[in-house]
Amino acid sequence: NIDKIMANAKAQKYLQKEVEIFQKLQKDFQKLLNGRQQLDIQYNENKIVKDELDLLEEEANVFKLVGPVLVKQDLSESKLNVQKRIDYIQAELARHDKSIKEIQEKQEEKKEALMKLQQEMQIAMQNHSNHSDKV
Repeated sequence: NIDKIMANAKAQKYLQKEVEIFQKLQKDFQKLLNGRQQLDIQYNENKIVKDELDLLEEEANVFKLVGPVLVKQDLSESKLNVQKRIDYIQAELARHDKSIKEIQEKQEEKKEALMKLQQEMQIAMQNHSNHSDKV
């Protein structure tokens, strides 16, 4: 009977470890979602800047804030810099989307494994209690 108690304790410990892994996946997922949200905001801001720059005439004065100082900058250089930022942000968004998808798949696998493990433990406990009722 001690063997069954030890096996049950091991199963409980294993279940707890699996739950902790699942919780870490949930935390990582939330971090990625928050990061993606920030990237979305940056993307939209840069898109607005790009649209505004596209409306300007070639000879228009453009200034860039560097620390506390406004520095004159060439319009084509400004457009290029904003486009580079947009490209970078799009690449980061794609990377985040891929990571989010991977974590969602891992979460689903872990969730199914946890449910199966809990069912197996319940069945084992029912069998154990049915067996001890007969003894």
